[in-house]
Amino acid sequence: MENIKAWVVSVEMGYGHHRAAYALEKYSDRGILNADRGSFVSEKEKKLWEKSLSAYNFISRVKSIPVIGKPVFGLLDRLLHIPSFYPMRDLSQKTFQVSLLISSIKKGLCQGVLQEIQSEQIPMITSFYAPAIAADIQGNHQVFCIICDADINRVWVSPDPYESRIKYFAPCGKAAKRLEAYGVSKDKIYITGFPLPEELIGGKDLEFVKNDLGQRLRFLDPCGKFMSMHGVSVQHFLGEEKCIFKGGRPLTITYAVGGAGAQKEIAEKIIKSLREKIKKNEVQINLIAGIRKEVFDYFSVLKRKFDENGKSINICYSSEIKEYFNKFNSLLRDTDILWTKPSELSFFCGLGIPIIMSPAIGSQEKFNRKWLREIGAGIKQMNPEYTDQWLFDYLNDGRLAEAAWSGFLKARKLGIYKIDEVLSTGKMEERSSPLMR
Repeated sequence: MENIKAWVVSVEMGYGHHRAAYALEKYSDRGILNADRGSFVSEKEKKLWEKSLSAYNFISRVKSIPVIGKPVFGLLDRLLHIPSFYPMRDLSQKTFQVSLLISSIKKGLCQGVLQEIQSEQIPMITSFYAPAIAADIQGNHQVFCIICDADINRVWVSPDPYESRIKYFAPCGKAAKRLEAYGVSKDKIYITGFPLPEELIGGKDLEFVKNDLGQRLRFLDPCGKFMSMHGVSVQHFLGEEKCIFKGGRPLTITYAVGGAGAQKEIAEKIIKSLREKIKKNEVQINLIAGIRKEVFDYFSVLKRKFDENGKSINICYSSEIKEYFNKFNSLLRDTDILWTKPSELSFFCGLGIPIIMSPAIGSQEKFNRKWLREIGAGIKQMNPEYTDQWLFDYLNDGRLAEAAWSGFLKARKLGIYKIDEVLSTGKMEERSSPLMR
């Protein structure tokens, strides 16, 4: 696969688009091109992008404003509203959001990155809709777009989908069906799964996933209720040697906030509730601040206040997004529970990590939440002030072990290798085995 070359394009609008592009950086000698921040972007175009990013951050944060927050959020969220999935119907007619995007493209949005990629005629892979549609309008013939959610707004598809050349990498079957409803033909849709980082997978045989899940299930099933029902299945899919418990660490919970820094306050409630278990080294907490300095500062206060031995609360932060992803991925291999809003991290349930879902922000996260529930991989958070009660009830009942196992079996894990397959052969073999998807 080292012979595959492509332009990899993303935008700095939350972590989701960058996280998808990060896994594909190996294709590009130039690294990931930021369509909104690169040196090739003019000042005029940067202002167009800044308006979009400001709107994104405002929508992500406004909900928490007392009194006016929810009504204002509701009005703004309608702009990105995703229609109900059923009844299935033709939704190919362009919407106001599509017209607004085309107007911005005509004003110069994405022109910098389009001029940059003209220097070498290789495919462009983007994790954001605007560069894909702009390239398609310009006449580029090799444009691939990664869908980063379980369901999407009509704006992800060209105004004339029947003439569009864009090919899509979908994370799940529901996203693929939505693309069809928007007018994208089946031959332009590949259900690859989200491109999870290779360093968390361990190759096509899922070596790391199997090793990590074999250990994780022991922490998620302390009373053995899950294994009493599913132990034979676990040994069949993972192998007996992967199920030998090695121990050596406490139960580990990773709490992650989104790119806009929303919901950081939930972390304090979790830690306060678990402070006795943290003090006894029965629970390890990873707080994911990402690249937000203000979130890092907030979490640092919590660590100083509640981490008496200095080793039970770990903060993941970097000023550089690539370094942050590297640190996050390293922590995730020893993570037993991922607690986060249902963003693109929902697809990490395929690694066999149960998702505790904090409140969704925006229409697309509500659909991610629905998808997690449908496959049994996500559990809605209860009151975080009583985490020490309900979370351990779930553990003792084996419910979190069941969520981990459901995510492993039902969510696609081999997205990065399926994308390799499409780029190198022009097609993708459909496999039904849970270990081959």
